[in-house]
Amino acid sequence: MANSDENVFAGKLRGELSRRRFLQGTACTLGAALASAGIYEKIETIAQPPERPAFASSPPTQEQYILQNEQVVTVDGSGVETSNGTTAVRVPALHDHVITATLNVPANAKALQEAQRHLESALMGLEQQFPPTPAGVGITVAWGLPYFHHYIPSLGKTSSFFKAGTLYPTYLPVDLVTSKMEGHTVYALQESRTFPSDQSPPGFGPVRMEQNDMAVLLRSDSLANIMAATKALFGTGSNQAGGLFKVTSIRRGFSGGGFYGLQGLPSKLALAAHLPGAQSIPANAQGFLGFTTTLQSNMGPGIIANLETLPGVTDQWPHGYFRQGTTMQLSHLFQDLATWYEQRFPQYARRVQAMFQPGLSPAPAPGTLTLDPPGQSEADVAHGVERYRAYGHSGSMAQVDSTTSPTTSNYGAAYPAGTTIPVRGDFDTLDNPFYYTSDPTGNHYNEKKAAGLHFIMFQPTIGIFNRVRLAMDGHYSDTTLPVAPRSHGAGINSVLFTTHRQNYLVPPRRHRSFPLAEFLS
Repeated sequence: MANSDENVFAGKLRGELSRRRFLQGTACTLGAALASAGIYEKIETIAQPPERPAFASSPPTQEQYILQNEQVVTVDGSGVETSNGTTAVRVPALHDHVITATLNVPANAKALQEAQRHLESALMGLEQQFPPTPAGVGITVAWGLPYFHHYIPSLGKTSSFFKAGTLYPTYLPVDLVTSKMEGHTVYALQESRTFPSDQSPPGFGPVRMEQNDMAVLLRSDSLANIMAATKALFGTGSNQAGGLFKVTSIRRGFSGGGFYGLQGLPSKLALAAHLPGAQSIPANAQGFLGFTTTLQSNMGPGIIANLETLPGVTDQWPHGYFRQGTTMQLSHLFQDLATWYEQRFPQYARRVQAMFQPGLSPAPAPGTLTLDPPGQSEADVAHGVERYRAYGHSGSMAQVDSTTSPTTSNYGAAYPAGTTIPVRGDFDTLDNPFYYTSDPTGNHYNEKKAAGLHFIMFQPTIGIFNRVRLAMDGHYSDTTLPVAPRSHGAGINSVLFTTHRQNYLVPPRRHRSFPLAEFLS
């Protein structure tokens, strides 16, 4: 971006911040926040949307978490798209928004079943208007444990899935693997927890374990489409579903924009917001830390992240109520770009080693590296620690987030050993920590822009996420690496600061609206 263009964009940003300060002082902060996307409105003026099919190639799938018609391109070692590239990368939607809420519905069968019909009507209306693709809008509705605990204490009707009188939480999917490991029943959806490297910024307090009833993830190349979906789901008009919810946060962000030889959104927006360390972000980087997060080989293929796809993972095969659903982990983290680029890992090779594994010798030209080394075994990681007193971020997790042997799914798909199971959906943000929060004091809301990450991961069980996250800190089921989890040798941990976390269950599309409410009496 030329300096003059950068100055113009920075001026627009300052004007937008002034407008937001005014809106913060009004009595309709939530209404203003729902109606406006602030600085994120500028994305479509500075990024070229990928050329994608306007409509889905097939009807909406039952897997809510899958964004249909995502492009896959090949890129070279610096992340630039090329016809003879060696690495396959999914091209994410430009805009990502998450809205969390508690319910504004009485906890009785009649009210919940009416709410179920109302929400499903709104969702069906949106699907008739927008296909579930980046060119339309992808909608994922997820439900937290507070919803099930408070609103679905027991089931009053017998069905092909449950007996009348089934109590919470016994109707939830069972995590068979973790249950066997721990010697008692563990469900696929668990409460969120802390991890050894968890640390919030000074003065922020401990990581906040959120208690939202639900969350909606919206993804699209079109901000107008996302705002239309937001209005339909959380507006308060006669044909809108907003009266069902009390919005607790609005989280806005972005990903990519640099796959076509153009300057990526992380670089452009960080420079315009004058974030410390912004000048060091590679120009075409997909994310603030300069690396591509949507490598095809590092994303679960097809429907592998479903509850029921892999044999023996949950009890949802073949006829579970939540079959074709998954679990979702949602976190917010700050990213210390100045420390990452200028203090702790100023050399490009050091950043590569921290992100992947120690000992790698990448080409000297910085870029949004797409290096895809073979997955490390636990023994490989331990050997690296012995030799380098360090381990890499992705290397530490390879044996925990992937199939350990050739596996045939319950649907007949063959997955070779080392096939990634989780699907990432995270995106960068300038929110500090959220675009809007109903609790600005408790959530330490600040108007000052900051480099952040709204981290999203879909996987069959939260138990899988927990094991992956522990491996990121060097903790495995049988050993703990002799590296302090926030030290320079612990991958990227030392530049990440977690503020919020919550786990959710993502039902299949057919049960996305107030799941299980139809069994209340």
